[in-house]
Amino acid sequence: MAKIKAIRGMNDILPDQSPVWQYLEQTVSRVLRNYGYHEIRMPIVEQTDLFKRSIGEVTDIVEKEMYTFADRNGDSLTLRPEGTAGCVRAAEEHGLLFNQTRKLWYTGPMFRHERPQKGRYRQFHQIGVECFGMTGPDIDAELLILTARLWKALGLAPHVRLEINSIGTSEARKTYRQALVDYLSNYRDRLDEDSLRRLETNPLRILDSKAPETQAILQDAPDLVDYLDEASIEHFAGLKQRLELAGIEYTVNSRLVRGLDYYGKTVFEWVTDSLGAQGTVCAGGRYDGLVEQLGGKPTPAVGFAMGIERLVLMLETLERVPASVSGDADVYVMGMGEAGEAEALKVSEALRESMAQQVVVLHCGGGSFKSQMKKADRSGARYALIIGDNEVESRTVSLKPLRSEGEQQAVSQSELADTLTALLAAD
Repeated sequence: MAKIKAIRGMNDILPDQSPVWQYLEQTVSRVLRNYGYHEIRMPIVEQTDLFKRSIGEVTDIVEKEMYTFADRNGDSLTLRPEGTAGCVRAAEEHGLLFNQTRKLWYTGPMFRHERPQKGRYRQFHQIGVECFGMTGPDIDAELLILTARLWKALGLAPHVRLEINSIGTSEARKTYRQALVDYLSNYRDRLDEDSLRRLETNPLRILDSKAPETQAILQDAPDLVDYLDEASIEHFAGLKQRLELAGIEYTVNSRLVRGLDYYGKTVFEWVTDSLGAQGTVCAGGRYDGLVEQLGGKPTPAVGFAMGIERLVLMLETLERVPASVSGDADVYVMGMGEAGEAEALKVSEALRESMAQQVVVLHCGGGSFKSQMKKADRSGARYALIIGDNEVESRTVSLKPLRSEGEQQAVSQSELADTLTALLAAD
């Protein structure tokens, strides 16, 4: 019988990989907590209309990439392709937005049926941040300042750069869209296939085209900044001023747009060249109309999302994972014989009680002394504790260094925790 394998583009995160994920997630959680953000957890399945109404029915995501199915009641459901719409739905449904400001964050898997490639999968994981009820550029600036702090905490600051833009109000974009379509229509025979399709559905996305000839055509295209309304211009100036006060370097990229329909005014991306071709590691912007679009009262909002897989890849590629981040044990406890195994169990629990920050692994499954020592070495532990009949009788433990040249020594159980704490601190 053939073995069943994982679905293409949906990957397992194996035990030797998960410590890096945990390190990243814990660092992000700590930074967000320091800024007063609160975690929210939403289901991964939502009604399909939620994404059609928020993302837009003529986007690539809705048209080509969503995992949509009918459940047994005949309702159309979708595995979430992004987190913002679900967060808005949850906040509105539970009354979190009524006359209040909210700073929320979430993490978890998202799903899009697109071609898997390095750092991009069909089941991928994101960390998202969403802020509601604040109209000014101050909250936009805070999001960018806290991400800059996160890059510093992860050791990635020299390897990312910030690009920002303003795409104005929907009315300003509507006027610009027509000007852009009129211009590009003169070059239909030279546009790439994707851009030709977007010319009819979502022409602003053509600005994102990677096709060299399309980019050459865009050099003389109308510029969105010339179509911005006064309020958007003022908002963008306020954002730039705050970033400069905070010492955050940025580049204004007039071609930067977001792929989802609900964005307006501020948009931004943190990009890197450290993974080969330029890649985006964090992106977002302002979406003041989305809450109302989904049935709520008009509520200003801004947020971003970052891809965990891509950040993990950066941490590993740039060797920014601290040596302390591993699945290794600190201490491996071995019991020889029935009495030794029973005593090893008690010693292990006592160590976990008094050394809560250390990883204490108890050998289970029996085996010879030689085989147990092999497993102790493979665990990555710095010290093995050996308990046989002699140690049981004398209430001692044989402590053997596994990563240094020190001699094996007998330590009384009453002094064991203090001895190990001192040794581990000195290593």
